[in-house]
Amino acid sequence: MKELHTFGWYAARLAKHLPKEYHKPTPQRLLGGLAYVMIVVGGFLSIALFELPLILNIGIAVILGMSFAGMGFLGHEILHGNVVRKPWLRNFLGAVAFWPLSTGPQLWRKWHNMNHHVHTQHDENDPDSWPTLERISKTKFVSWIYRIPFIIRSLIAFASLSVQFTAHSLKCLMIYIKDFQPKKRPVVIIQAILPWATWIGLLFVLGFHDWFFAFLLPLLIANFVVMAYISTNHRLNPLVPVNDPLANSLTVTVPKWLDWIHFNFSYHTEHHIFPAMSSKYYPEVKRLLKEMWPERYHEMPMTKALLALIKTPRVYFEHNDLVDPNGGKIYGSLGNGLNPEKITSKPLDLNNLEEIKKENKIKEENDLQA
Repeated sequence: MKELHTFGWYAARLAKHLPKEYHKPTPQRLLGGLAYVMIVVGGFLSIALFELPLILNIGIAVILGMSFAGMGFLGHEILHGNVVRKPWLRNFLGAVAFWPLSTGPQLWRKWHNMNHHVHTQHDENDPDSWPTLERISKTKFVSWIYRIPFIIRSLIAFASLSVQFTAHSLKCLMIYIKDFQPKKRPVVIIQAILPWATWIGLLFVLGFHDWFFAFLLPLLIANFVVMAYISTNHRLNPLVPVNDPLANSLTVTVPKWLDWIHFNFSYHTEHHIFPAMSSKYYPEVKRLLKEMWPERYHEMPMTKALLALIKTPRVYFEHNDLVDPNGGKIYGSLGNGLNPEKITSKPLDLNNLEEIKKENKIKEENDLQA
């Protein structure tokens, strides 16, 4: 693996070429949030007040799901302090933006800002990283899951993107609630409960049929959209001992209209270097990154990144490789032998792990010397 640098190392070198106003908050981004709120309210009223045919209900549900996701992307930007700086206003607006996804602002800042961003792709400290072979071997249930044939696991994992964000949010609440001071824990719990109370209350108001199209189906769609980005942000990259965004992050490319409605969330390497910068400026950061470190920068169309996820396992072995514990195959990660155009693998003897570890260590030492 090439020499690793921290995100601050890159930021210091890039900042010399960027205008100072790039680091100022951009409250005009809230206009996009207002548009989404109006669309959501309009969608709810249309479903509740009119007996629409199935095809129109599905169409409205898709629009609502995309709006839920768009609000989540804006909430992500708000809670990084990129839109407004006053803490109480930041938290309030972030709570509103994340309301459809039912994630509280204080939990998000703890889970995402303070842990994921600080420890990106660290095998133990990043709450969003996928497990290592050593870790799953210690858990019988998880080990059993990985005995399921690879293709079935891949298809199930791809379908589960429609619930993963919600499930992971609840998991992080259980993990991090103990890290909050006792007097702050009730607020964090209330922030998690209130959105769900709203949506369950809406069920009784609308009835299950309308509620399904107004909330449940849009929530599944929003989960899938959000997780399509989150899954490709890092899960093809290696686990790293140093938080190097050019090693542990991937920027995906999507049509410009998607970048527009998703607040440039596709520019993820850029975001990990400048998390407090408005995403509207990330295209210029990307241009500089590709100019200054073209051999280190990872970029891929979203469709190819998702296909690579389906074709490769989600268990890490020796940090730089992805391994299928059941099929006995090992795949490289981005920057370490993964070619998304043609996923390649090599045989792996799972009964000879220590020998493989020694070979990998020698290879890493040779790479460093080179």
